[in-house]
Amino acid sequence: QVQLVESGGGLVQAGGSLRLSCVASTVRTFSSYDMGWFRQAPGKEREFVAAVSWNGETSHYADSVKGRFTVSRDNAKNTMYLQMNSLKPEDTAVYYCAADPGFSSIVVIITDPMEYDYWGQGTQVTVSS
Repeated sequence: QVQLVESGGGLVQAGGSLRLSCVASTVRTFSSYDMGWFRQAPGKEREFVAAVSWNGETSHYADSVKGRFTVSRDNAKNTMYLQMNSLKPEDTAVYYCAADPGFSSIVVIITDPMEYDYWGQGTQVTVSS
């Protein structure tokens, strides 16, 4: 069981930056969870944004955010981050972090939301033009 809480969303102008955080509360070692970020805009399906391996050394991004967003994690703080730069109005959405129980030492990147067992409540990101 893990509880995820996102923060850091807000209103920003196009071209600006935001840093999202996802703090996990769990009895398991945080590093044993495979983690990801997703987003959902009004009227659209939830879509993959970024994922990071257990040790933070491997990451994967949606083409729409590649080169602008950076995912990272600090296992000592039970926290995953999403640094978002050069934001565009089309990045406006509710951003969710997700966790899936895995195994430390095995590199896994998960892009399918159906494979994640745990989700946060989401944080709103609004980018004005």
